[in-house]
Amino acid sequence: MMWKYFSRFLPLTALLLFLAGCGEQRMTALDPMGPQSQWIFDNMILSLYVMALVIIVVFALFFIAVVKFRKKPGDNEIPEQVEGSHKLEITWTVIPILLLVVLAIPTLTGTFLLADTEPEEGDEDAVVIDVTGHQYWWQFDYEEGFTASNDVYIPVGEKVTFNLHASDVIHSFWVPALGGKVDNLPGVENALWLEADEPGVYMGKCAELCGPSHALMDFKLIALERDDYDAWVESMQEDPEEELEETVANQGREVFEDQGCIGCHAIGGSGSAAGPTLTNFGDRETIANYLEMNEENLEAWIREPQALKQGNNMPEYPDMPQEEMDALVDYLMELSVMDEEE
Repeated sequence: MMWKYFSRFLPLTALLLFLAGCGEQRMTALDPMGPQSQWIFDNMILSLYVMALVIIVVFALFFIAVVKFRKKPGDNEIPEQVEGSHKLEITWTVIPILLLVVLAIPTLTGTFLLADTEPEEGDEDAVVIDVTGHQYWWQFDYEEGFTASNDVYIPVGEKVTFNLHASDVIHSFWVPALGGKVDNLPGVENALWLEADEPGVYMGKCAELCGPSHALMDFKLIALERDDYDAWVESMQEDPEEELEETVANQGREVFEDQGCIGCHAIGGSGSAAGPTLTNFGDRETIANYLEMNEENLEAWIREPQALKQGNNMPEYPDMPQEEMDALVDYLMELSVMDEEE
């Protein structure tokens, strides 16, 4: 009977084991890819070892007491009454203190390590990025005077400082494979630093419930070799529309301006920061942080953004003529600062 009861949970157990293998590369704190995330992972494992040791000892003592001191047949005498033992009391007081010391030492050293968000003194190439959380996108302002959105680029193997802000509600900046999460608070500046050991794309998330589309407020952190990063910075400071003159019909740019898109989306320094900058829109892998980058999804996003991402501030253009839509989509897809071979 008991077997039948527990057998009901077997499908759920199998499903959980199956889902445990799901996930995206460079999007888990269990696969650290930087010094900050490595410290977090190492201390998490240390804590698990300490807790496992405590559980093993407690359960061992419990079962020894249950087996050795259980009432035996014919034993009707009252056990010897022991009021206290100084040795036992000292033991179970000292051992937890020692365990706390084992956990406290790396915790304290790590706290100072993670709190050191200032760039290295005298490092003229130190990268400092201002991060502003919006509903539901990310704004990245670089010291070189340009802005990126939703994709943030950093040099690999270098400490990068992020100054965190919020324009509306509380958000939380988190790149699981590189470090811990820190809140973006309206009116308050927080800071953290991250460092990527290897070049590649690292998934980022908003870790604070910030509205109906909180789950879709993703971003990508892209770590490049220093030379590639410097080239990207230089490209972002140029005007991408100069190269678009011959490759994209003027009609698409005219539609972009006539429909008022330039009022919210900056391109090459022109426009505003009311919406994500589109300077390197064509280099991104996603639209609205989660849709696959292709012309069909881009058109669907422009026509009915609320149907794809509830609560965002993007206006809808359901009645835009198809000819204008095609020109606008072509124009946006060609906005790129990366060389084709990259």
